[in-house]
Amino acid sequence: MAKFRVTKPYTMEKDEIRDVAERLAKRLEEEHGVRSRWKGDCVQIEGSGISGEMTFHDGMIDISVKLGMLVSMFESVLKKEVKRYLDEHVS
Repeated sequence: MAKFRVTKPYTMEKDEIRDVAERLAKRLEEEHGVRSRWKGDCVQIEGSGISGEMTFHDGMIDISVKLGMLVSMFESVLKKEVKRYLDEHVS
C-alpha cells in the first residue's frame, strides 16, 4: 500500500479555503470516482483503492492519501495533481 501527504500553508479566510477544498473533492470525484464526506473542517475521501482525508486548520491545509496496490502505480501522478491544484488555488 502506498501513501502520500501534501501540506500547504494558507492565509485565506476559512470559508474561502473550504470552498477550495470542496472544489478539489469535486474534481477528484469527477476525474477519479472518489466520493467525499464532510465532518466539520475535514473532508474524507474514498474510492476504489483510494482513501484519505483533507483538513484545514491553523493556517495549514493537510491532505493524506492511502492507495491500494492497483492504484499505487499512479501515486506520483495523483500527488502532482493535488499539489498543482493547491498551488493554483491556495494563497
